[in-house]
Formats: sequence, structure tokens, C-alpha cells
Amino acid sequence: MELELFHVAIAAIGTTLGIGILGAKAAEATGRNPGAATPILVLSIILAALIEGVFIITAFAV
Repeated sequence: MELELFHVAIAAIGTTLGIGILGAKAAEATGRNPGAATPILVLSIILAALIEGVFIITAFAV
């Protein structure tokens, strides 16, 4: 039981780091090219949903 919770905790930490890095890189890309802000935002939302989906699958698999 404890090992399963450990796996979910690792998935939660990975998800948090992944979305944090995604946000930082999206902000950096928007700063470098403000004209591409809309496509960067759309791609960031899609990728954040996919990253979050990995955690949801991990949480329900346990």
C-alpha cells in the first residue's frame, strides 16, 4: 500500500515539475517572440493537459 502511494507521489512531483518547466519555457518563448503568443498559449494548454493526464492515469491505476 505504501509503495503505491509513493508511486503516486512521484507522479505528482513529476507532473508539477513538468508543468512548471512548460510554463517557464512558454513565458520565455513569448518574451522572445511576442507575435507568437497565441500559438504558444494554445500549445502550452494542450501540453499541460497531456502532462496532467499522465498523473490522472497514474492516480487511477493504483
